[in-house]
Amino acid sequence: MPTTVLAAGDHFVLPELLARELRAATPAGTDLDIRQLRLPWPHTPFGKVAEVDEASGTEEELIEALRGVRICVTQMAPLTERVLAACPDLELFCVSRGGPVNANLEAATRHGVAVCYAPGRNAVATAEHTLALILAAARGIGDVHTDLKRGTWRGDYYDYTRCGIEIDGSVVGLVGFGAIGSRVARVLHAMGATVLVHDPYVRPEAVEGVARLVTLEELLSRSRIVSLHARVTDETRGMIGQAQIDAMPRGSVLVNCARGALVDYDAVCDALDSGRLAAAGFDVFPVEPVPAGSRLLSTPGVVLTPHIAGASREVAHKAARIVAAEAGRFLRGEPLAHCANPEAVAG
Repeated sequence: MPTTVLAAGDHFVLPELLARELRAATPAGTDLDIRQLRLPWPHTPFGKVAEVDEASGTEEELIEALRGVRICVTQMAPLTERVLAACPDLELFCVSRGGPVNANLEAATRHGVAVCYAPGRNAVATAEHTLALILAAARGIGDVHTDLKRGTWRGDYYDYTRCGIEIDGSVVGLVGFGAIGSRVARVLHAMGATVLVHDPYVRPEAVEGVARLVTLEELLSRSRIVSLHARVTDETRGMIGQAQIDAMPRGSVLVNCARGALVDYDAVCDALDSGRLAAAGFDVFPVEPVPAGSRLLSTPGVVLTPHIAGASREVAHKAARIVAAEAGRFLRGEPLAHCANPEAVAG
């Protein structure tokens, strides 16, 4: 009897990509029945579905698609208490994201469903996008691009007071030295920057030869450019506000491709208006999509992208490959590599 698998993709991690990687990862001789479902993200923004966050689609369509399914690989499908209760055949739910925020882990554990995720899938893409925002913000590319598209040639950007800064010779501070921050650090170091890092979970030898580990206070006081690469926790939520911006050298640049909750964006706009900050680059926001009346949309000196730092074709392929590999391990009876609730399969 075949093992039924649901490839619940979307318009980024395509169902056919998931299905292709599943076939490649399936042990030889395994009879696999792969169903495909396409969820509406990103054409329809993700949101809260029942008790889970950042999900796409509905409980009803997932329940229907999961009938008789033993393994589900997805990016955005909602794994809720209701879905779990209605789908007793489900044993493995693989989320092709850095964390399974769209899965109710407590309920999954009670129902004996292992939930896996895909750490590091977008580290390269996000690091590259961060560097793009750093360069764009530091050189004022956002504003001059907008003006030029409107037919205005801004020659005044050769004025000394309007000129941007170079990476070579600058002090750049990175808050966080994980998979993304470490990649950004290596490139900035190669470009001639002095790189400072604040990360309470990293030992000094981990940054040796690329950066120097410092306190947040020293990082802020010395860095002309500050880039955030931290997770949101009780300690980091709102970690960059007016006091932290005031501690930075006047005319500095702030970049955030991590999480919107790390930054007080009103304080950023105030600092840009006053000249305390020269520029900023953001890919993440407290509310997404950005509301029409947000000050970020009208404050000069801000380069904005709509949460696309992790969007590359390579990321979609990596994401599909990682979750398919977990399905292959499960079918071979091997330990799962990235299981968020190992107690669900203990014993």
